[in-house]
Amino acid sequence: MRLSISKSKNAQSLYVIDDVTVGNKRTSVVVESLGTISELQEKLQGQDPIVWAKEYVQSLREAKKLGEETIIQKFSSARQIPKNEVNSFQGGYLFLEQIYHLLGLHKIAQSIALEHKIEYNLDAILSRLLYTRILNPSSKHSSYECSKQYLEGPDFELHQVYRALSLLAAHSSDIETQVYRNSLKAVDRNTKVLYYDCTNYFFEIEQEDDLRKYGQSKQHQPSPLVQMGLFMDGSGLPLAFSINPGNQNEQPTLKPLEKRIIKDFELSKFIVCTDAGLGSISNRKFNAIQDRAYVVTQSIKQLRDHLKSWALDPSGWSLSGIDAKIDIRKIHDSPRNNRIYFKERWIKENGLEQHLVVTYSPKYKHYQKNIRDQQVLRAEKLATSPSKMNRKRSNDPKRFIESTHCTSEGEVAEKELLQINADKIAEEARYDGFYAVCTNVDGEVEQILAINKQRWRIEACFRTLKSEFKARPVYLRNKDRIHAHFLTCFLSLLIFRILELNLGEEYTESEIISTLRGMSFRKLGNKGYIPAYTRTDLTDQLHEVAGIHTDREIISSKMMRNIFKQVKEGKKLRKKDK
Repeated sequence: MRLSISKSKNAQSLYVIDDVTVGNKRTSVVVESLGTISELQEKLQGQDPIVWAKEYVQSLREAKKLGEETIIQKFSSARQIPKNEVNSFQGGYLFLEQIYHLLGLHKIAQSIALEHKIEYNLDAILSRLLYTRILNPSSKHSSYECSKQYLEGPDFELHQVYRALSLLAAHSSDIETQVYRNSLKAVDRNTKVLYYDCTNYFFEIEQEDDLRKYGQSKQHQPSPLVQMGLFMDGSGLPLAFSINPGNQNEQPTLKPLEKRIIKDFELSKFIVCTDAGLGSISNRKFNAIQDRAYVVTQSIKQLRDHLKSWALDPSGWSLSGIDAKIDIRKIHDSPRNNRIYFKERWIKENGLEQHLVVTYSPKYKHYQKNIRDQQVLRAEKLATSPSKMNRKRSNDPKRFIESTHCTSEGEVAEKELLQINADKIAEEARYDGFYAVCTNVDGEVEQILAINKQRWRIEACFRTLKSEFKARPVYLRNKDRIHAHFLTCFLSLLIFRILELNLGEEYTESEIISTLRGMSFRKLGNKGYIPAYTRTDLTDQLHEVAGIHTDREIISSKMMRNIFKQVKEGKKLRKKDK
């Protein structure tokens, strides 16, 4: 690589040239045009253009010695591209592959394959099922086709994917256990607080079986369902899951999975946080022994009358940092008042001593009122259309409508009369702004509320699985393959959450996923790859955390092989400083 000066009648131009091989011939090519002497003099503001150019060329030589190179490829507008040759590839999976190896999933898959003496590549199948669930969520057949677009194509067949599902299902519990233990070396996990919740997933079928049952869908889907129970740790990372028939009561699902966590994960001292639907007396008692505890949301409406009166009493409220008791009738009642007022007491019911904490928030009050006002408006419109009245569900605007078959004079009406139930609206308004939890934790109210406040994160896990990862509907039929499908969803969520945790809170889930999905590369013959994505602050952060770089103008084939090697080493991610 050297400097060349071309002289013409009106100017002297500077070029960087290099000797390269094109085909089988050695030739000199222009690597970069630096400009004319006069242009550089104006740009460099007094510095000698020739001296600057020589120093610049020297820096290029040194970079070349370190492995960086300039690649020349000739293209022709007359030459047609080869038929059926793939030139565009997806590379965002590399940032997921690093975590896959960090969790030791490749070794787990290899161990299972060795145990069962299978010939196909179970590691490759499992990894592609996880990457495509995040980057190209679809059916198993479509996932297989999408994996062909990755920089490293699949070395397995579609029929082997379905065989692998049954094998993965048989080892599901062992995989969860080993992944948890491996994750402790990869990321800091807060297992002092565990969150549990359930959701269900529908199938595009009409006939139910012993697993897929007709039940109450959370999305009101009239299809057979399966139910997923999920434990999440205090860091927001999924911990363990279970799959149950779709018509099963969700309360009994907690203890079996928790017992497995205690046994297999060797966890014993933690607080379990759930919503009111899972906070049965049985589950509370189970977590009120040994070193376990619980924090459960409590419906104020279902409290005994004397406790309900105490909870709704406007006097006797506290505020952190203030010693005097507060009457909430005298506070600033505005949606901009985001203070949390509270009162607490110990109660003993059903053989349990519990710490009852009730909070009141003006901001939350106005939020609930606005939601209900909108529902009342919808109810008023529905009241004019009796044909639209059917079964009323919780939070359905129809709950505010009452029907009568008599006129105001008591005569039998020819048609059903619909009207708004003002008493129902007023009764619900009594509870606006109030919220309660029950716990056996004898701690500061702020600590208890802080634990319960994070319950939104497990709900976010389910939203991610259903929206971004498209875990539903499920098109599999065999029970073991259905379980394996949710195992891959669970592992994909864990991988993504670890990446998200290391990136910090600056970027949203959607931003991260869309950026990974958009990281494509254009193949340049046998020379290498050209990134075909937009470099942003987020792509810079992804590379910084992973310790690899795919954001060069061109990545030679040798450089790409080194990147493949780096991500498979499974080195710990460089967590972003807060």
